[in-house]
Amino acid sequence: MWLVGLAYAGTLVLYALSNKMTTAANAIFLQATSPLYVLVLSPLLLGESVRRHDIWFMVAAAFGIILFFVQVEAPLATAPRPVLGNVLAVLSGICYALTLLGIRWIARDTNPSDTTAMKAVITGNLLACLICLPWALPVVSGLSTNWLLIAYLGFFQIALAYLLVTAGMRRVTATEAALLILVEPVLNPIWVWWFQHERPGPLALLGGAVILGACLLRIWQRWGVAP
Repeated sequence: MWLVGLAYAGTLVLYALSNKMTTAANAIFLQATSPLYVLVLSPLLLGESVRRHDIWFMVAAAFGIILFFVQVEAPLATAPRPVLGNVLAVLSGICYALTLLGIRWIARDTNPSDTTAMKAVITGNLLACLICLPWALPVVSGLSTNWLLIAYLGFFQIALAYLLVTAGMRRVTATEAALLILVEPVLNPIWVWWFQHERPGPLALLGGAVILGACLLRIWQRWGVAP
C-alpha cells in the first residue's frame, strides 16, 4: 500500500510542477507515455508478457518523446521553463506507470472486497499533501471560485476518477488501463487552447500525435478492432 501510495504521490506532485513549468499539452502528452513504461516493466513486476507487436508501439512512443526535446520552445507566461517542465512530465509518467502497475498488482492478488488499492490511492494523496504543504502555507485569503475549483478537483478529478480506476483494474491489464486513460490527453490541449489560448509548439503537437496515435492503434489491435 505504501509503495503504491508513494508512486502515486510522485505522479501528482511531478505533474503539478510540470504543468507550472511547461504547457498543459506538453505536460499531459508526456505523462501519457506511461503505457511505454508499463510495457517495459509489466514482465518484470507482474509477469504479464509483452507481445511482439508491442515493440513498434514502444519505438513510436520513444520517438514521440524525443520530439518534445528536439526544439526548445520559447518561454511563455504560462510555461516559463519548458525544458524542465518536460523532464518533470516524463518523470510523472514513470511514476504513473508504477502507480498503475501497483494497483493492478494489488487488484489481481486480492478478492473484490479488498480495499487495499483504494487505501493506496488515499495514502498517495495524503503524501502529496504533506510534500506540498510547506509551499502552500500560509493561506492568507482565497476567492470562493478558488475553493470551488479545489473541491471539484478533489471530489471529481481525483476521488471519483480513482474509485473507477481501482474498480476497473480488476477487469483489464495494466497496459489496457494505461491506454484507456488516454482520453484525457486527447481533450486537454483543446480545453487549454479554448480557455487560456495556450498553444504548444508544432513539434510538441507532432510528438503528442505520434504518442496518442500509437496508443489508440494499440488499443484497437488489442481488442481485435483493427487487423
